[in-house]
Amino acid sequence: MVGPQRALPLDGPAAKKPRGTAKDRALGLLAVRWRSRRELETRLRAAGFEQDQVETALRDLERAGLIDDDRFARELARTKSGRLEGNRSVRSALAKAGVAPQLSDRVVADLGGEAERAAELAERKAARMGRLSPEVAYRRLHGLLMRRGYAPDLARDAARRALAGLEDEEFADP
Repeated sequence: MVGPQRALPLDGPAAKKPRGTAKDRALGLLAVRWRSRRELETRLRAAGFEQDQVETALRDLERAGLIDDDRFARELARTKSGRLEGNRSVRSALAKAGVAPQLSDRVVADLGGEAERAAELAERKAARMGRLSPEVAYRRLHGLLMRRGYAPDLARDAARRALAGLEDEEFADP
């Protein structure tokens, strides 16, 4: 029977040195997708690199233009808003990636149109809910909008408008 594996202490005699350089590891991470400076720092430190090695590597990559938190934040926010996610969801993703709160606020403010994104998402999803009772359709649509990061009042209004439009189409006289 195999028990849980125990992690060895990083500062003990059995501590492993990471292979390669911090810069090479960071370049490998950046080859997969853009990352924030903080995200790279966290990953490199977790890999076992010393703080001074990490700082040197990140400074070199910033000078080369491969680390740019402003560009990273804008791209991540654009992707999330393109998927019709709300501002809270975008802020959460930016915070998780290690983007500074001031930069997050600025990027989210530049997105604009949260009500339009909510309305578009609600209309798309409401079109598939024609067979459901109005109460069930509203509950599902409102829940979806909330999970996508929209504020409760915005989700409520978008769901009501989308379902009101659906009722007009579904029950219109021929």
